[in-house]
Amino acid sequence: MTGKLICNIVRTTLALAALCVAAGSQAQEVVRLGNLKLAHFGAVSYIKEIAPTCGIRVEEKIFAKGLDVMQAIIAGELDVGATASEAAISGRASGAPIMVVAGFARGGARLGARAGLGVKGMRDLKGKKVGVTRGAIQEVLLMAKLQQHGMSADSAPGKDVQLIYLPFADLNQALMGGNIDAMMQSEPQSSQAINKGFGVEVLKPYDTPIGEPVRTMVMTEAFYGGKRALAGKFMRCFVQATRTFIGEPALAEKYVRETMFKGQISKDDFADAIANSPYAFDVTAAHIQVTTDTMLKTGVGRMARPPLATDWVRTDLLEAAKKSAGMK
Repeated sequence: MTGKLICNIVRTTLALAALCVAAGSQAQEVVRLGNLKLAHFGAVSYIKEIAPTCGIRVEEKIFAKGLDVMQAIIAGELDVGATASEAAISGRASGAPIMVVAGFARGGARLGARAGLGVKGMRDLKGKKVGVTRGAIQEVLLMAKLQQHGMSADSAPGKDVQLIYLPFADLNQALMGGNIDAMMQSEPQSSQAINKGFGVEVLKPYDTPIGEPVRTMVMTEAFYGGKRALAGKFMRCFVQATRTFIGEPALAEKYVRETMFKGQISKDDFADAIANSPYAFDVTAAHIQVTTDTMLKTGVGRMARPPLATDWVRTDLLEAAKKSAGMK
C-alpha cells in the first residue's frame, strides 16, 4: 500500500470521525440548569446523570440561594432553574422572563432552637434572636407564623424578635455557637442540627395559608416557548429522575450523600431531611397565588407589582411527560 493511499485513508477516517462527533453533539442539545445544594434538590441534580439517555446534555451550576438563580436567568445564563417558590415569584415580579412548569419537592422548613433554652413554641421566641435566610421561603413562613401570634420582628433590636439574616450554610454554626437562639432552617441542615444534639425541633411551619411550600422548576419563556422539543425532553428527564429517586430511596440516598454532599451528611440526616421535604412533581397556580399573597402580607420580597399566578404557571409539559411515562 502506497504512502499516498494510506494518507487518503487516514484523512477519510478522521473526516468520518469528525462527522460522528458533530452528529453526536447535535443529537445531545445542551440545557443550562441552575440548582441549589440542598437534599430535596437531589432529583433535579440527578437529571444531568441520566440526560444522555434522554438525548440531551445538562450543564448544572450550583448557587447559594434561589434569588441568585433568578439573577442568572435574567442575565441569560440559564434555561431552567430549580428554586423555592418565593424566589420564582420575586424573580417574576422583578422582570425575570420565567414560567413555573413543575414542583419537585414539598416542605423543607423547620423551626429549631438551641438545646437547653426551653423554646417550645412561637411565644417562647419573644426576646430571642432568630436566624433565617433573607428572602427564602423560610423567611416567608417565619413571618407568617409570627403574624399568627401577633408578634413583631425586625433585624434591628426592639421588636419581639430580632432577625439575624444568614445563608443556609451558616445558620447551624451560628446556633451551635450561641450567636442565635433559634432558626427557621432548610434541609438537611435542620435535621443535622437535631441529630448532632445542639438543636431541637420547635415546629414545622405548615399551618399557614401556604401549607407545605412547593419547590418550583422554572423555565425561561424563550426556552419554554421557543424550544418546545428540547423543553419536552428535559421535562421527561425530570420525571424519570424524580420517579427514580422516589422508587429507589437507596440510590437517592447514595447520590445525595456521596455525590452532592461528599459524605458531609449522615444516613439519619438524609432520612430525616427527606421525610420533611419529600420529592414531588406537581404545582398549581392556586398554590403559587397563595404564596404570592402571603409574601405581600408579610412584606417579604417587597414586590411593587406582584405577578398573577395564572399568567405564568404552565404545567402542560409536565402533564405530557407524566403521560409519556405512564403516570396519571
